[in-house]
Amino acid sequence: MTSLMGTYYHNIDVKGRMNFPTKLREILGISFYITKSIDSPCLTVYSQEEWNKLSEKVAEMPASKSGAIKRWLFSGACEVTPDKQGRILLPQELRTFAGLEKDIVVIGANDKAEIWDKARWDEMNSSIDMEELLATMSELGF
Repeated sequence: MTSLMGTYYHNIDVKGRMNFPTKLREILGISFYITKSIDSPCLTVYSQEEWNKLSEKVAEMPASKSGAIKRWLFSGACEVTPDKQGRILLPQELRTFAGLEKDIVVIGANDKAEIWDKARWDEMNSSIDMEELLATMSELGF
């Protein structure tokens, strides 16, 4: 799969619809999956292929460890297919979780995309410790 990348600024309308970026739709496919992020107050967007990989990994986990993960990932997840204008409907539960009201940011994050409330996105970016980030990148050989 081609890497998902870029930063796109959009709005959510009063019905909970948003225009999903064309460049990301072209990579994600005709339909894709959206769920709550595991590590951030945002939504995570997966292609069919990546969703299947994630589902298989969770299915392979022992039941004693997978219950909370299954409930977290799958209870609020949805499959979306953009309409002719490229819009998708974000369910209220997911919008509430990520604090999405009007101004949003969609980012490509390699094998997935993320949907952020713009204020949260700006706050997260301003809190990044660049020295720590550069040290980690150096450790990884970048």
